[in-house]
Amino acid sequence: MRPVRFSGEFGDWRRLSRRLLAAGVAPESLTWQVEGAGEDLFADSPAGADEVPEKNPLRVPRELPALLEQAARFRADDRWALLYRILWRVCNGDRSAMLAGDVDGGTLHRRIKAVRREAHHMHAFLRFRERDAALGAPQFVAWHETAHDVLDLGAEHFAERMGRHTWLVATPEGAAHFDGQRLRYQRPCPTDIRAFAEGLHDGGERLWQAYYTSTFNPARLNPRVMLNHMPARFWKHLPEGPLIPDLMSRARAGQQRLAQTAAVGEQPGRQVLIAQERAQPRRPLPSSLDACRNCEIWRDATQAVPGQGPAQAAIMLVGEQPGDHEDLAGRPFIGPAGEVLARALAAAGLRREALYLTNAVKHFKWEPRGGPTGRAATRKHATPKPGEIRACHSWLDKEIREVGPRVIVALGRTALASLLEVQNPQRLRLADFAGKPFRHLDRWILVAPHPAAVLRAQDGGEALYAALVEALAEAGRLQHEQPGPTGSADA
Repeated sequence: MRPVRFSGEFGDWRRLSRRLLAAGVAPESLTWQVEGAGEDLFADSPAGADEVPEKNPLRVPRELPALLEQAARFRADDRWALLYRILWRVCNGDRSAMLAGDVDGGTLHRRIKAVRREAHHMHAFLRFRERDAALGAPQFVAWHETAHDVLDLGAEHFAERMGRHTWLVATPEGAAHFDGQRLRYQRPCPTDIRAFAEGLHDGGERLWQAYYTSTFNPARLNPRVMLNHMPARFWKHLPEGPLIPDLMSRARAGQQRLAQTAAVGEQPGRQVLIAQERAQPRRPLPSSLDACRNCEIWRDATQAVPGQGPAQAAIMLVGEQPGDHEDLAGRPFIGPAGEVLARALAAAGLRREALYLTNAVKHFKWEPRGGPTGRAATRKHATPKPGEIRACHSWLDKEIREVGPRVIVALGRTALASLLEVQNPQRLRLADFAGKPFRHLDRWILVAPHPAAVLRAQDGGEALYAALVEALAEAGRLQHEQPGPTGSADA
């Protein structure tokens, strides 16, 4: 392999590539090395492409140089090798190397797309800090970390939009200075400039944080879309960045119902609307749980399964619904999932007799699968629908009011959705609540994997079981604390 050492600039790569192509040097015989990025241990000499005489200039499609220049900004160990391989193929008559359907061409276009997106991220998420005018230039300073080489693209963008203001943008790879008329660059970024840009703050950040908090709308939160448009790697350098995780957590813990942050949602007018919403009549509870016909699950269940435990308990565990064994026996958590729970309780230092165990849905919902005979072999668990969860919520609410737990452990998504009265359980991600107790209606809420999830796990469920034990142990610690109403996630 022949080493080709150059500065890492696209212009140098282009000049050397012309000479290599003119000499007929194939891509597989070269290793591209940026000066200062390491040495080839097998190189006999530092000779590069400068030894190759340049012949007549080569002709390539008009659009190819621009595509290669954009892709050269994508940081990857093979970026220069890929560009030369594509150039080699095109110059030898294989123009499919430029197309997205080709292996090399597809990689080329994906990298161009990533570079354009990174340039957009720089435009959107770079934050300038204003300096005291008495300190002189630059008036505005920003620190930004890029995934690809887009500093000049971002700098040109800001030079067109900030008038004659002087500014500095520093990145780990380089710095861009604008004196009001002219842009200049430094590569790499000097250490003193990096420290200066990273450590600068201004008085306007608190004002911006207050504005961001007041306009954050939990009802419209879609974490997947949010992270797609504003990746978490940018948060640490945004003034609002430290606020985002807490705002997201509180939104998922019930503030969607306010359709606004707590400070705004607690205004008198909003509270009147909430009170009216909660005053809407619900289906009345039948005289007994066995007589409940608020949804259709009862038709195929053997019997309703009420909660079990002392009349007053500091800790309540809420599962999804009874299983096949519980449906036949009329008691919660006595089947295989109950055995897992028993082991977890013992590991957490809790006694089942001291806890109140119940489910969000009181009848067993199942669907027929498997062999044609044998009841137990054909009754397979089916997840309750949102309407069925809501229909059973009054029973769970009644149990909570009567038992008065200080801590409730939600075992799985359905239990959490019922406790928070979330209309669409699929909006809840259990990972967002793992290990994070929060307050809801003057009680601690903990989220843990359902014991049945431990049994279903393909990897043996060790991680899920450990999370279950940790949540139960935390519930044991929190039962001695009495949260106040001010931290309620439901506001």
